[in-house]
Amino acid sequence: MKTRLNLIIDNALLKNMKTYALKRGTSISELVEHYFKTVARPAKRKNIIDMVNKLETPAKVNMRADLKDLYYKDKT
Repeated sequence: MKTRLNLIIDNALLKNMKTYALKRGTSISELVEHYFKTVARPAKRKNIIDMVNKLETPAKVNMRADLKDLYYKDKT
């Protein structure tokens, strides 16, 4: 269900927006609705790197060791 919304904006801006909407084959109402959906969208999911950086370091891992070297030694 759609609801009517009254906006008060500058005449020059309205003229520019009508031209913009016409060039894109849409309406000002659709542009406003799309903008509102974008603004009201829930926050994006967290970045995987940020999530990994927040993980606790395992107690058995020596952080001074060359982990890459230890990995390859363990695989041989």
